[in-house]
This record gives sequence, C-alpha cells and structure tokens, in this order.
Amino acid sequence: MSADRPTDTRWAKARSILLNAALIVAVFAAVTAYQSRNMLPADRAAAPELRAVTLAGSIYDLGRASGRPAIVYFFAPWCRICGASADNLERLHSWQDEGEREIVAVALDWSSAGEVRAYAERHRLSMPVLLADADVRGRWQVQAYPSYYVLDGEHRISRRDIGYSSQFGLWWRAMTVR
Repeated sequence: MSADRPTDTRWAKARSILLNAALIVAVFAAVTAYQSRNMLPADRAAAPELRAVTLAGSIYDLGRASGRPAIVYFFAPWCRICGASADNLERLHSWQDEGEREIVAVALDWSSAGEVRAYAERHRLSMPVLLADADVRGRWQVQAYPSYYVLDGEHRISRRDIGYSSQFGLWWRAMTVR
C-alpha cells in the first residue's frame, strides 16, 4: 500500500494544478468577454469606414487595403498599457511579409499631433499612425485603450479585444484570420 502512495500524491498534485489552471483560464475568458461586451461584435459584419489623416499628413483610407486582412489598433498616447502593447504590435508588423496584412495604429484622445508623434517615435512605429477623433471612436465603439479589431480579407470583424496583448496573443489573432 505504501508503494501506491507517492503515485496517488503526484496524481493529486497534478489534478490540483490542472484544476487551478482551468480556473485561471475561465476567469480570464470571463473578464475578457465582460470587457469587450460593448465593442462591435466579432460576427463577421463589415467593419466601419476608417479614414483619417496620418502623422505624415496624408489621408489614410482602410478601404484601399481591401483584399488583405487587417489589424486596427486604437490607442491613447497617455495610456501606459497601450505603450506595452504597441511594442508587440510593432514587432508583429516588422516580422510579417510586405503586404501580408494591413496593420494600422489609430490615435484617440490626444491633445496634439506632437504628443502622438512622440509616442510613435518612442515605440518606433513603422505602420501608418492615424490622428482620429470622437467620430471614429464612436463608429468603432472604442471605450477603453488599447482596443483591437482583427479584420478578415473582406474587412469583416473576425476578432476584437481590449487591453494588453502579448506578442503571442497578437500573432495568434493575426495568423488565424485570412
């Protein structure tokens, strides 16, 4: 009987670890669902129009990138969590093949173009950075920062999320949409 005891103890520990991991995943999924409840639904409906001036001074129109999947990243330059996610977003942008998918950063709640420019330089953003306004925020139902929408090649909303996203999380969202 004593020979079975170490195996029983290991099984009990493994079961406890698995149960705790499942609980953590369930809590994370519930919090994520709650946070994104007011965002546009990820039901493959067409994404709203996105047209704004870039930091470079040109007009950007997401519709020109039709036929390619897209990630639309909404941020505020004063948001610290946005800064942590922006670095992950830039790495994803730099790792992908040219023209593979459109990645665009959209500044909201900014006080000056200089503030957004400093943010873009600090995070070495090489993707288009848009200077958007409350109209864009309302159409896209952005209520917290950062917010992400992942669009398929026809620019229908496939995924959405609010808050920090790890490098792997961004990569996974991007790679699972065509």
